[in-house]
Amino acid sequence: MPRPLLNVLPVALPPWLTHALRAQRGPVPWNAVLRGVLAAGPLLVVAVVVGREPLGVMAALGAMFAGINDRPGSRRTAVPRIGVPGLAGAAGIAVGTYAGEGLGAVPLTLTLTVLGLLAGAVSAVGPVASGAGTQLLVAAAIGAGMPLPEPGWQRALFFLAGTGWLIALRLALPTPGALANDFRFDGERAAVGGVYDAIADLLAAVGGQRAGGRRAALTAALDHAQDALAGPRLRRYASSAAERRLRGQYAAALPLAEAATALAWAGEALPARTAQGPRRLAVAVRTGEPCGPLPAPARTVPGLRALDDALLHAAETFDRGGPRPRRTSGSHPLGLGAERTAHKGLHLRPLRARALLRAVTGTGGREYGLRVALCYGAAVAVAQALHHVHWYWLPATAVFLVKPDLGPLVSRVLNRAAGTVLGALVFAGFAAVLPRPEGLVALVAVSGALIPVATRHFAAQTAVVTVLVLALVMVGGEPEASWSRIGETLLACAIVLVVGHLPAPGQRGGNVRARLTAATDAAHAYLTHVLSGAGVVTAVGADDDGVDGAADDRATRWALRREAYRTLAEARAAIDRSAAELPTLARHTAGTDEVAATLERLVDTTTACAVHLDDTGRLTARHTERLAALLDELVDRREGAGLLAGSPAGLRSA
Repeated sequence: MPRPLLNVLPVALPPWLTHALRAQRGPVPWNAVLRGVLAAGPLLVVAVVVGREPLGVMAALGAMFAGINDRPGSRRTAVPRIGVPGLAGAAGIAVGTYAGEGLGAVPLTLTLTVLGLLAGAVSAVGPVASGAGTQLLVAAAIGAGMPLPEPGWQRALFFLAGTGWLIALRLALPTPGALANDFRFDGERAAVGGVYDAIADLLAAVGGQRAGGRRAALTAALDHAQDALAGPRLRRYASSAAERRLRGQYAAALPLAEAATALAWAGEALPARTAQGPRRLAVAVRTGEPCGPLPAPARTVPGLRALDDALLHAAETFDRGGPRPRRTSGSHPLGLGAERTAHKGLHLRPLRARALLRAVTGTGGREYGLRVALCYGAAVAVAQALHHVHWYWLPATAVFLVKPDLGPLVSRVLNRAAGTVLGALVFAGFAAVLPRPEGLVALVAVSGALIPVATRHFAAQTAVVTVLVLALVMVGGEPEASWSRIGETLLACAIVLVVGHLPAPGQRGGNVRARLTAATDAAHAYLTHVLSGAGVVTAVGADDDGVDGAADDRATRWALRREAYRTLAEARAAIDRSAAELPTLARHTAGTDEVAATLERLVDTTTACAVHLDDTGRLTARHTERLAALLDELVDRREGAGLLAGSPAGLRSA
């Protein structure tokens, strides 16, 4: 959880400065540290031994970028998260090398500017696309500006080999303490177990001031587990018993999360024993042991009855090791809905060409693409004008600085400048005393080990990467360049600050507005489905068609609910970053946080309505009045924030 480094200050700091002092906290990822030691360092050792240092530098660079993208999670999600940017980086190395060799200063600047426009627009698709766009541009600058004797295809091949080496380490090395079970799925088990813990935390906080934060934490845990289980190895149908068990356990958590959210909406404090069932299920997920008997909550209100039914289904799922292969006589729609969720897939939104094109060409993609192109192109032009032999550092730095998912603009600039100065000073000290090349290779290995820890703060990450890159440059046969790196970084900071605050055609804050519009659409789809009356049949004795229809309704409803909360979380993250900008930029998204808060209350209320409809088949006056008030409030707040255009049809009368 991000927290300020300085908790007690005599005066309140502005948001743009407070954000620069924040750092992520948590346990040290020792498995990632081990991979960092074994990544770039050994590759460089092999290159030095065989006398091919330049190619070793390329492979080590690929491993370094892969290490930056090596985040906690499951192995299946690590493959695209590391591999897709690695492929983009290899393409960037090849394009940059051949463009740098065959084009003059002006055509090269124009070519890289167009590449920046395309990569920036594609980055709006999502985190993996953003990493790929960034790595493409940084690698293109390195390929065009780093003087190496090897042809472009060899550079790209060895860069990709470095990425592949770290992916192999990620897939092969077990997490410490995970050997007791099938270590291939340790990340998935941890993610699903975290969902049950988050449900228990929410139930324990119901009726208190922490309930809102616990509900947001549950959303984050569900998003993490959903992504962990939806990677390349878990396709539409699971292919092993372990995968089926994990899918079934995740799907069994969805009705529990729904019931817990409805109880939080009601706001009445619950007995402490209510949270014990999900706690035991979390332990069972992590250990593989039976969950044992679960304490049953009192079935006094619809939310508690839904929680009890969900616990019964979860206990059955855990006992039989996964979802049933087919519907049996007397099946309950809740259980069948969870089984269909486990079998048919975990994501509602598939990757479709039209949706991807809409994200790239939408307001967020256009605005970010233009900013990246201007910053990247200006940095290339200035670097070319300075005739510096290592000019690639300037545009590469600008790419990282213009990247909005690393934080607000001023925060990125401050941290990048501080980190570069610190890293350059540290490297200058080591370079004066370390033997070459073995001392520099050891420094590369140590820096690789520090990257997983340094990613908690942008300045720390910048300092570690600066040390690593400077060491690689010297191993490749180039002179020490600490002081020029500081000057080029400060120049890149100035370029990005100027370009980042230039007026743009159209309305600023396009990324925030696009994400809020997507969240509104998802909330409207979820509300419409719940109020449509489809699948309200819940009686165990209903006919087969009724049970099947109710089961399909449950599976669709949970998918729509997940989509609504996921898009809301994405919008919230973008709003928080925008709010921490300088006032000249933050004012463009003023009022969007109130829209997001209203949407969250609307989705919570919709969840409470769904649970109540399952129990009684009709809504109370409290539910309908609350829905009407929230819909009116949402329309008013969207109008006040300049977001009314594009609202779903019938939003006020849904």
